[in-house]
Amino acid sequence: MTKVVNRPYERAFEQFARTNPDVLCLSADLTSSCEIDKFRDAHPDQFLSLGMAEQNMMSFAGGLGLAGYRPFIHTFGVFCYRRPYDQLVASIAYPRRKVRIMGFLPGITTPGGMTHQAIEDISVMRSIPNMTILETGDATEVESICAAADSIDGPVYCRILRGQVPRLFDTPIVVGQMRELSLGDDVLVVTAGIMTEEAMRARHALENAGVSVRHLHLNTIKPFNEKPLLDHINSVKSGVITLENHVTEGGIGSLVAEIMADNGVGKRLKRLGLKDTYAHGGSKTYLMRYYGLDAFALVCGVEELLGQKLAIAPESLSGARVEAAHSLAKAEAL
Repeated sequence: MTKVVNRPYERAFEQFARTNPDVLCLSADLTSSCEIDKFRDAHPDQFLSLGMAEQNMMSFAGGLGLAGYRPFIHTFGVFCYRRPYDQLVASIAYPRRKVRIMGFLPGITTPGGMTHQAIEDISVMRSIPNMTILETGDATEVESICAAADSIDGPVYCRILRGQVPRLFDTPIVVGQMRELSLGDDVLVVTAGIMTEEAMRARHALENAGVSVRHLHLNTIKPFNEKPLLDHINSVKSGVITLENHVTEGGIGSLVAEIMADNGVGKRLKRLGLKDTYAHGGSKTYLMRYYGLDAFALVCGVEELLGQKLAIAPESLSGARVEAAHSLAKAEAL
């Protein structure tokens, strides 16, 4: 059974900031929801509350970066780019400030509905010059995200998992290096974030059905080293499937499509993700099934790619972790 770690970001950020006194923790009135409330209490000299004013927070963080500080912004991912887009570009991205933007609740990891679900954040951030994008997929990557982000000479946007997070990997994030989780030769599956656990759930059943799966996990989405991906694409016979906690436009599905088109790769590509829709409220498990983002959706995608039925029933897949829809912390934790 997969080990689950409770609040890995809380401990990881406190340890990182405690050993780097020029790191400043910025909050936009979502302190406990971003697991930095204990840090606020223990290290008030490194904590700044900017209130529910993300536009001001972006400009303020840019000024701190200019002054030589290392600001870490903490808020929900959706509030990192929808409200403060102009300030994000003008005060952080354009002057290449070393601001680390920690965006919580990526995609459908919240029951809060459209206002809280960052489903197009990768699309937006990929289009911003100078912006690096990292995404965490397990507790180990959450624990190593601060050091990874702080190694970048410029602004960084991170999709952060909070609460109870599975431990899937033994080694920390290496910026620019994808994880090779299996090396089959029939189908290439490319995932990031919470989708990687879903693909791991499906992989055993697919292999039992005779499908040899090559599975890659991405944690660095921009900049992206395309050569290793092309080598993997050329190593499979039947094509590529991407599965992402995001709309299919502008995310990793688009990233893979662009690389294949730019390099004249003629293999089939199927992109699984949110299809031109906002997600409604509900538990992560429900939303993943409803919108075709779970392990069984991946099985169906493989069947479509191969043009054959594999007779894999949903109950034959590895068990899913069912999480509570609501946090016990506060109403704000939605």
